[in-house]
Amino acid sequence: MGIQGDKPENFEQENYMLIAIVYDSGWGHTARQAQSVAEGVRRVADAEARLIPVAEGAIPWDVLEASDAIVFGSPTYNGAPSARFKQFCEDSTKPVWSAMKWRDKVAAGFTNSGAQNGDKLHSLISMALFAAQHGMLWVGLDLMPGNDSSRGSVHDLNRLGSWLGAMAQSNGDQGPDDTPIKSDLDTAAYLGQRVAETVRRLQVV
Repeated sequence: MGIQGDKPENFEQENYMLIAIVYDSGWGHTARQAQSVAEGVRRVADAEARLIPVAEGAIPWDVLEASDAIVFGSPTYNGAPSARFKQFCEDSTKPVWSAMKWRDKVAAGFTNSGAQNGDKLHSLISMALFAAQHGMLWVGLDLMPGNDSSRGSVHDLNRLGSWLGAMAQSNGDQGPDDTPIKSDLDTAAYLGQRVAETVRRLQVV
C-alpha cells in the first residue's frame, strides 16, 4: 500500500529515523522482500520504515527527501530492474537529482528473480550506480555466503552469496505466499536492520 506525503508526527524527535523502501513488484514476490526489509528496519529503536510501491500513485518526493535512508528494490527482468523501477529513477531527475537532495543519505538495494542466478547482480549494480549519481552512501551486506559447503543449506542467510545487496529467488510456478523462501526473506530483514543501524551510527558521529 502507498503512503501519504505528510511527514510523521515524531519527525523532530531526537534519534528518530525515517527509512523509505521504494520498490516495484510484478507478482508480489518482491513486495514480500520489501516487507521483510521493513521488518528489519523496525528492529532498531526509533526507526520507522515506510513502504513506497512505485506502481501505486504519485511518488511522495517530500517523504523521500525527509528520509534518512532509501532502500531500493525491484524484480530482475531480463537481467535488469523492471521498467517501472527504471521510470522512477528517470523521474527523480528534476525533483531530486538537479538539486542533489539525496546527497549523503544512506542507500541499499534488493532484488528477486525466478532463476537462481538470473543476472540479479546487474540489477543491484544499476541501483548502486543510481544511488552514486545522487551522492548517496551505499550499504551492502556483511554476511558470508551461505549454502557454499557440504554443511550448508538453502536455509542459510545469504544463500545466494551476494554482498552488494539482498538477493532472493522465487519459483515461477509458486505465488508470493510460498516463495521467496524464509532464508531469502530473513536476509532482506538483515539488510533492513543493517541500514537502520548504519544510520544510527552516522547520527552519533
